[in-house]
Amino acid sequence: MGGMSTQARDPRPGRERGSQTSSAHDPGPSAEPGPQAGPPGRGPGNSFLLAQLGAHAGQRFAQRISELSLTPAQAGLLRLVAWSPGQSQQAIARQLGTPPSRLVLLVDGLEERGLIERRRNPGDRRHHALYLTEDGVRFMAELGRIGGAHEADLMTGLSPQEQDVLHGLLTRLAETQGLAVGVHPGYRGARKGAARDGQATIQEG
Repeated sequence: MGGMSTQARDPRPGRERGSQTSSAHDPGPSAEPGPQAGPPGRGPGNSFLLAQLGAHAGQRFAQRISELSLTPAQAGLLRLVAWSPGQSQQAIARQLGTPPSRLVLLVDGLEERGLIERRRNPGDRRHHALYLTEDGVRFMAELGRIGGAHEADLMTGLSPQEQDVLHGLLTRLAETQGLAVGVHPGYRGARKGAARDGQATIQEG
C-alpha cells in the first residue's frame, strides 16, 4: 500500500491536481462584456439618433462647402435669397430670428464676393431688397451639386421609398416642433463675432 499514491482532487468537476493538461488548452474565465451606454436591451433613443445624425451631417456639409470658401451660415443665407428673391434684410432677419445687425455682416461678406446685391426696395425706399447676382446664380448651381452629393451620401442604405417615408416623418416632426421651413435654429444663437466671419454655430445639411 505504501507504494501507491493518490491525487488530490480539484473541487471543480473533471479537474485533478497534478494533471498533465497544458494550461494553453484552458480558456480560463470568460471575458466580461464592456459597459454599454443607454438602458440594457435597447439602443439610443430617437432624439439622440436625430442629434447624432444632425451633428454628423452638419460637419460633413461644412467640409464639402469649404472647397467653395463658403460657411454653412453663408450657404443658408444664399439659399433663402435664391428661394425668395427681393426680400428686405429686415424680413430675412425676422425669418432667421437673428438681429438685423448680425445679418448685415453676412450680407456684406457675400456682396463683397459678388454673389448677392442690395437694391432699393421699390415698395419701401428705406429698405434694401436682396437678390442673387449672375455670378450668384451660377454659384448656387455649384452649391446645389454639392448639396445633392451630400444628400445622396447621407441616404446611403435607404431605398428611394424609404427616403420618402423618412422625409415625411421628419417634416411632420419639424412642423410639430414649430420649426420654420428651411431655417436652421442655429441662427438664433449666432454670436456677433462669429456672424462677422460667417461661421456662427449653424451647420446646414
